[in-house]
Amino acid sequence: MDNQEYNSIVSFIWGIADDCLRDVYVRGKYRDVILPMTVIRRLDAMLEGTKEAVLTMKKQLDAAKIDNQWPALCNAAGQAFCNASPFLLKDLTSRGKKQTLEADFKAYLDGFSPNVQEILDKFKFRDQIKTMVDADILGAVIDKFTSSDINLSPNPVYKDAEKKIVKLPGLDNHGMGTIFEELIRRFNEENNEEAGEHWTPRDVVELMADLAFYPVEDQIKDATYSCYDGACGTGGMLTVAQARLLTLAKRRGKNVSIHLFGQEINPETYAICKADMLLKGDGEEAEHIFYGSTLSLDGNPSRQFDFMLSNPPYGKSWKTDADKMGGKSEILDTRFNAYLPGGEELKMIPRTSDGQLLFLLNNVSKMKTDTELGSRIIEVHNGSSLFTGDAGSGESNARRYMIERDLVEAIIALPDNMFYNTGIGTYIWVLSNKKEERRKGKIQLIDATSMKSPLRKNMGNKNCEFTPEIRKEIVRIFLDMEESDVSMIFDNSEFGYWNVTVERPLRLRVFPEREIPEDTFKKQSELDSVREAIAKASVGTPLDDWDAFAKATKLKKTQLKKIRPFITETDPHAKEVEGESDPNLRDSENIPFNYDGGIDAFIEREVKPYAPDAYVDESKTKIGYEISFTKYFYKPVQLRDMKDILASLKELEKESDGVMDEIVEGLK
Repeated sequence: MDNQEYNSIVSFIWGIADDCLRDVYVRGKYRDVILPMTVIRRLDAMLEGTKEAVLTMKKQLDAAKIDNQWPALCNAAGQAFCNASPFLLKDLTSRGKKQTLEADFKAYLDGFSPNVQEILDKFKFRDQIKTMVDADILGAVIDKFTSSDINLSPNPVYKDAEKKIVKLPGLDNHGMGTIFEELIRRFNEENNEEAGEHWTPRDVVELMADLAFYPVEDQIKDATYSCYDGACGTGGMLTVAQARLLTLAKRRGKNVSIHLFGQEINPETYAICKADMLLKGDGEEAEHIFYGSTLSLDGNPSRQFDFMLSNPPYGKSWKTDADKMGGKSEILDTRFNAYLPGGEELKMIPRTSDGQLLFLLNNVSKMKTDTELGSRIIEVHNGSSLFTGDAGSGESNARRYMIERDLVEAIIALPDNMFYNTGIGTYIWVLSNKKEERRKGKIQLIDATSMKSPLRKNMGNKNCEFTPEIRKEIVRIFLDMEESDVSMIFDNSEFGYWNVTVERPLRLRVFPEREIPEDTFKKQSELDSVREAIAKASVGTPLDDWDAFAKATKLKKTQLKKIRPFITETDPHAKEVEGESDPNLRDSENIPFNYDGGIDAFIEREVKPYAPDAYVDESKTKIGYEISFTKYFYKPVQLRDMKDILASLKELEKESDGVMDEIVEGLK
């Protein structure tokens, strides 16, 4: 089947919405009927040839009083699914009464096997039946989908069966998947405000697949591989990854298979993903798609994967997940908590307003360590994952964990406005736990922000795309580890820093003559004795030395603590108070790991010339990591020469003078 035939089927199905649903549904809701009906009709067409065998098997199983009949019925159907109702979809086209049609259609739906029932439930398709019956369009929708003008069956429709003259070619699983994905794409374009949440643009997905497989294509063997997406949406990344691996393997003469795994929290997109896999004949793969939150209910807690591609939600609260996991401060999940070689715990829990880094850590926890290939992770994030969070924060600790384990191969900055529902900057992270030798200890930053082709028509916020040529160039820059204006390679240590707390001694001057409030002490007698001690100590004791003065009073530590706020002031010329720092003079510095001489040299060169008594409180030193593309790729705007500016101002003055003259002349 060629592209024209695919497009004609898509257009026919798209036309059903306009023909039957226009006056009943708003355009944004067409998908609620069209997508599940497309799934139902394809499954129905695939079951036509074995319908009698299934019904015969059901009679035998009923007679034998066997409860769990589905495995045998699906086996009789020759598919991973089946329908045990007395009907085919075309049998329902002759129903004259709405009530009869409704009852028989519901019975038909109830006849599907549990894996299809789950898809229908997540689509909430049964909720649409009453709407269609009340509007008297259910029969019309069924008629359209079973029309002789469209063939969703894998078998061809003949003009002349004897002469094998084909009227409509059969539709194989790949072709059906292509048609279904095209319908999804069109509906996503119709609903631009939702598209970016559940659907990553195909050009971005293609680049991610390139980055996953091309670097290791010469290591692909005759083997079975696995690919995982913990935020799989409608499953587009998984299917593109599958196609890319199979294409590369075939090109290299390798016989490979690939198992797909995913998890999705949105019920409709989960249903679409599972349905898409069923329609492509991947019944086993459909069982590998889990419903629910990857963060709080991981569907693959003990699995590891060869390849992981994902576009997790960013800027989205994960507080509900945190609460389910016992509260942010109590999360003990080993995916998000680690221990450093010295035994120090590294908590990598980010703020609850944005959980995107947790999806990356989830993938890291599923990397294979006992294979030659290891695992490759390709994941899209916004800029927050690069730099949000101070040293010691969950975000910074997550970056530290990945960089110090030498997992990050590259980060690629994408052009703005690449996605449907956001114009902000996005980045592709490329991770591997089996780096090739030349990449060990290094990270490549690629600035692809200007590598784009404009779209003729915007799709929501998306106004540009990656052409195949641009994708090829980005991959080339990555594979060659090329260094240029748009590609820079750094040691891992370039992105680490120490956050140090710089203290200055507390210096206090004593003013013994000042009054101490009456309520400072419970007993008047104690207050009187304290005042007497202060008076005696003030004679002959330096008032610029708090330690000496305090010792001279012979007062208890608790008494000195109470009176000090009332009889002292900070004085930069007074002597240091032993063991105490001045909180008002406290400062912090971020010192790069690569600073020549480290912390001590930084303090000597950058701090002590301005504050000779400064020192570092080593107990408060923290390690942080951040990555700033602006730091390395910023190109300052060339300012105009002052002569040009002055010349322009003079020209404007002349023009304005002429205008004023005309106005004045007109008023005369």
